[in-house]
Amino acid sequence: MIRKIIKALWILLAIAVVAAVIIFVSISKGWIGYMPPVEELENPSYKFATEIFSEDEKVLGTWSYSKENRVYTAYRDLSPNIINALIATEDVRFAEHSGIDAKALFRAFVKRGLLFQKNAGGGSTLSQQLAKQLFTENVARNTLQRLFQKPIEWVIAVKLERYYTKEEILSMYLNKFDFLNNAVGIKTAAHTYFNREPKDLKIEEAATLVGMCKNPSLYNPVRFNERSRGRRNVVLGQMRKAGYITESECDSLQALPLKLSYNRVDHKEGLATYFREYLRGVMTATKPVKSNYRGWQMQKFYEDSLSWETNPLYGWCAKNKKKDGSNYNVYTDGLKIYTTLNSRMQQYAEEAVEEHLSYLQPLFFKEKVGSKNAPYARVLPAKRVEELLTKAMKQTERYRLMKEAGNSEQEIRKAFDTPQEMTVFSWMGSKDTIMTPMDSIRYYKSFLRTGFMSMDPMNGHVKAYVGGPNYTYFQYDMAMVGRRQVGSTIKPYLYTLAMENNFSPCDQVRHVEQTLITETGEPWSPRNSNKKRYGEMVTLKWGLANSDNWISAYLMSKLNPYELVRLIHSFGVRNKAIDPVVSLCLGPCEISVGEMVSAYTAFANRGIRVAPLFVTRIEDSEGNVISTFAPQMDEVISTSSVYKMLVMLRAVINEGTGGRVRRYGITADMGGKTGTTNENSDSWFMGFTPSLVSGCWVGGDERDIHFGSMTYGQGAAAALPIWAKYMKKVFDDPTLGYDQQETFKLPEGFDPCAGSETPDGEVEEMGLDDLFN
Repeated sequence: MIRKIIKALWILLAIAVVAAVIIFVSISKGWIGYMPPVEELENPSYKFATEIFSEDEKVLGTWSYSKENRVYTAYRDLSPNIINALIATEDVRFAEHSGIDAKALFRAFVKRGLLFQKNAGGGSTLSQQLAKQLFTENVARNTLQRLFQKPIEWVIAVKLERYYTKEEILSMYLNKFDFLNNAVGIKTAAHTYFNREPKDLKIEEAATLVGMCKNPSLYNPVRFNERSRGRRNVVLGQMRKAGYITESECDSLQALPLKLSYNRVDHKEGLATYFREYLRGVMTATKPVKSNYRGWQMQKFYEDSLSWETNPLYGWCAKNKKKDGSNYNVYTDGLKIYTTLNSRMQQYAEEAVEEHLSYLQPLFFKEKVGSKNAPYARVLPAKRVEELLTKAMKQTERYRLMKEAGNSEQEIRKAFDTPQEMTVFSWMGSKDTIMTPMDSIRYYKSFLRTGFMSMDPMNGHVKAYVGGPNYTYFQYDMAMVGRRQVGSTIKPYLYTLAMENNFSPCDQVRHVEQTLITETGEPWSPRNSNKKRYGEMVTLKWGLANSDNWISAYLMSKLNPYELVRLIHSFGVRNKAIDPVVSLCLGPCEISVGEMVSAYTAFANRGIRVAPLFVTRIEDSEGNVISTFAPQMDEVISTSSVYKMLVMLRAVINEGTGGRVRRYGITADMGGKTGTTNENSDSWFMGFTPSLVSGCWVGGDERDIHFGSMTYGQGAAAALPIWAKYMKKVFDDPTLGYDQQETFKLPEGFDPCAGSETPDGEVEEMGLDDLFN
């Protein structure tokens, strides 16, 4: 009888073994459940975020899909602390097994399966956990489903151990794990929670992150600090048991509070937000198709078409393919984009914008107090204000969604006039308040906007880029995207055209009103705020230094407006809607800050204009350089004209409208130009040294939103201080290498006045002493 029982047991055991073999072979062959093909096991599908680096190799930000903000980290870049904590806690015999830990599996079977001890620990190895992350798409709804998944994970784990080294498996696991708060993978997690690189994680920080691996939601240190600290201490205890730290180290580390340096990854926050968004749009652009543009977008179609043909960065993803023939994807391919931005200069630019606008904004609010038109100009008819606000309302997302939902105009307007809780921007930080959506439109339109860019005039490297006051709340980019009237900052182009036509800074003109006849036969007489030296003979240099409209009108009478338009375009301005009219000499045309900064590089670079260069190289996820970018340059004016322009543009700073720069402690040899349009709608300042060209615009969201007086509305008051604050910070940082002692190099014995012609045609010889009198 006993023999029969033993025989039966052996038969059952044999059947069980054969059944197990059949089941595992079937799983391995993919006959039962899902078994990824060999190719997928050898090359798991990862989605890695693209990293954007500054020229000083600081990470400016990442591009990713919302749930895949993962940045690849190689094993060599991982701290031993994170490796030791992970192994000690999740798989202490990781180095000994080949994917399945028999001891741990048996312990889990006895304690959890037979004795129902919930805290007995699991039997899954790191390889099994990785298999689950990579290839188990469906989450088990109950214990039975999970039991069916386990054998599949065992088989995949064994195969992973066959194809990868232990180090690679650890790296893959840490790169794959989702630590929540948009921190996928160890690199993003280390930055998000501790503002560190993975290689720099301290023991207690590594233990905190490994503790999250059990349940990142339950042990999230941001929401549950003490609970996470307790889990961290469990990990530290496991590290002590495994011999990675001593008992005294464990005790001292467990006593520490859990301190975070939390930096949530958000494309709307951080350094250079406007720049990163502009760069993303440029790189992901597709080939322009005219039918995709509306009638009012023909200017954009022209610019996009030109960029597609001439700019290798524009549409880069659509123009470049990977080894498999597919196009690159900036959200999933783990690219590394090395930009020309300098992180410190960018920080200084953003600080300068915040410092000055936060000073200027209360003055603007104060001026609008008591005005029913606020923030619009007081002189604007009330009906026009209502039209502008209604137009703004119809451009909102709220309006679009309500319209699509079938709401009537009356219902929509009622909703916009109903108070509700909201968080709004202020220069003192975001604040919670209650106001109607309509009032919030007025509120946001009350804030002054800005655009700022700084670049190297020799190689085109853009060093700093600010498109507005705060990207989270004001996303329209006024550095490279938006255009505004340039006012008197256009005058250097006019004077350049004059120098190219044999005028000189020393030519004299009587300072009186000017009347020009337009092509349609109408008289045009510009206004002039400058009444100094009325009726006297003044030089062209004096006219530019004092931004005198009458002198500009005089030059326009001697030149051709069509030639001026052609010259402006040769300076890199792409706006086709520049009318060749005599009033062009005062700057009614619209140009972007980026175009203006690029144009002014010609004055610092001996007549050679250099286009803005945003990226120097792009690498793939393996570190291979796949694209490099070089500056694009064009000679637009002769060197003799440049030297003459330098004399005059320096005078703007040393004895003219740009003199306020010197109040900020800037003694550098520099040139520049202020600009203010009608009603103070646009305030400009362009300034350059031998090594840096920067420009700034300040104004309202619309041209009817502006200061009522020139006290704060002119370029010298609204825009120049941002430029000056930025440059002061740059000069005060010796590590950047910009020296106030640097000077422009003019030819030895250069005399800008030699051979100049006076208006009556007589040649007048003047020396340098005469020029500066």
